[in-house]
Amino acid sequence: MDTADVIWLMDLYLPPTVDRDDPRAFPLRALDLQGLPPAMVITAEYDSLRDDGDLYAARLQNAGVPVIWAPYDGMIHNFPLDYEVLTQGEKAVEAIASALRSAFGLHNR
Repeated sequence: MDTADVIWLMDLYLPPTVDRDDPRAFPLRALDLQGLPPAMVITAEYDSLRDDGDLYAARLQNAGVPVIWAPYDGMIHNFPLDYEVLTQGEKAVEAIASALRSAFGLHNR
């Protein structure tokens, strides 16, 4: 990806009129992460966003926010969507479902 690709993707994510420094759009831009709700951060080894995800998970931990940090080696962006053909995708979907059950006070089945 080059700069033009990143700008194109950013414009798809947010219109150019939106403040790109707003932490609601880019949580890493927040000065303080304390008090945020528990989170699950899944990263994929071959994802251009991996380093940002890893940094966000680390910052959440440092802020005292309960976080499940789940890096997946050998995977690409959006790999959980291929859960029917990727074992790691199926594991990620199961981990997400388990985290949601726990967050909502439901028993794992």
